[in-house]
Amino acid sequence: MVSRMTQGQPQIRSKAGSALTQVDSYETPGTETLLKLGRQRHVLHGRDARLFLTEASAAAAFLLAAVALAAFGSSARPFSVWPLVVTVLAYLAADRVRFQVGSAWTPPTQLVFVPMLFVLPTPFVPLIVAVCFVAGQLPQAVAGQLAPTRALARVGDSFYALGPALVLVLFGGQVFSWANWPLYLLAFLAQIVFDATAGLTRTWFAERVSPRDQLPMLWLYATDGCLSCIGLLAAAAAVEHTGLVLLTVPLIGLLWLLARERRQRLDFGLALSTAYRGTATLLGYVVEADDQYTGAHSRDVVDLSRSAAAALGLSASQRRAVEFVAMLHDVGKIFVPKDILNKQGPLDSYEWEVMRHHTVQGERILKQVGGALARVARYVRASHEHYDGHGYPDGLVGEAIPIESRIVTVCDAFSAMTTDRPYRAAMPVNEALAELRHGAGTQFDPRVVSALDRVLT
Repeated sequence: MVSRMTQGQPQIRSKAGSALTQVDSYETPGTETLLKLGRQRHVLHGRDARLFLTEASAAAAFLLAAVALAAFGSSARPFSVWPLVVTVLAYLAADRVRFQVGSAWTPPTQLVFVPMLFVLPTPFVPLIVAVCFVAGQLPQAVAGQLAPTRALARVGDSFYALGPALVLVLFGGQVFSWANWPLYLLAFLAQIVFDATAGLTRTWFAERVSPRDQLPMLWLYATDGCLSCIGLLAAAAAVEHTGLVLLTVPLIGLLWLLARERRQRLDFGLALSTAYRGTATLLGYVVEADDQYTGAHSRDVVDLSRSAAAALGLSASQRRAVEFVAMLHDVGKIFVPKDILNKQGPLDSYEWEVMRHHTVQGERILKQVGGALARVARYVRASHEHYDGHGYPDGLVGEAIPIESRIVTVCDAFSAMTTDRPYRAAMPVNEALAELRHGAGTQFDPRVVSALDRVLT
């Protein structure tokens, strides 16, 4: 499977299964962004000057290298029409499959590309691959739906073919032999280097996604390696009977079905993520309708918490959890009677008991919603715990309180102190920060107080 780097969960029963789910997870903002970028690219082609310049440069660099290899590389095989027709047809069939990984599209062309290296003149294979990529877009071109940038991108996608062809030409491995397996391994490693370097660089320049943020998607080269093994079997048979390459077509059809199901699952995941955010916003509106102060206060806490989480260097998934907790930390107040919620003055012991129970109610609501919101339910429950253990509802102490909750606790208190209430005026920012510093180590996590202090000063 050639990697194109530019262009409801099951129950986990083992560590290996957990690791695989983690590797191929799209539940964080970063991976969701990569997934959306891969899809938007097909829409944006032709309208983004930076993208056009990137793809044009990549295509020119590839053509320069491929033409040089074809012109100066010695070939162990002459051109023959039948092998060319068979491999090109099979390659075009494989290229119709779109298996998405992050912002990458990975067609299973490795099944055909490997035999191509041995049944066609090896120095010309990268150019043949590029022609196949461009030919695959002819229907779109005829219909007037092919943007120039998209055509250039497909030429740049052919970079992966340069590495293996170059290794086989330089080290005399153009004639297939199982004894050359170390050379074939080197050729595959060269494919990874050429493809990953070109792909990561193109996405970095075109869409400003740093190579580091794209690294989790490199696991797809394990799939390339698996399909390369099958490709080698096809190559071993095809050097004597080229038509046997067509036996890869049924497997390509099966992979097409699996890719379609995967796309449906990823579509559902993106839609579900949007639905969770919409649900969180809707619940926030419900709280705001019931208590205007709580609604405005929650929006303020969201902004503060997001900034504090970033200052603390939390991961993307943790920052999103913090955002949800900040948005929903008071959602349980919809079960608090309005006469208690809007009381002007101190609450009596019974009223305080009712008010303290709102975090438990919030946890219950979010667990009923399920999915991403259920996963932050326990953070909402702990959003009024104190660092020294004197908070509610469970009296958690220090690091036992989730960091997501500790962040919201500090930002909630700061927002409350700096917001006008019917029974008191807002406190100046400097005085509120002084109160937070005074409470650091008792009510508040000192690290979070320091982070918010850095954000605000």
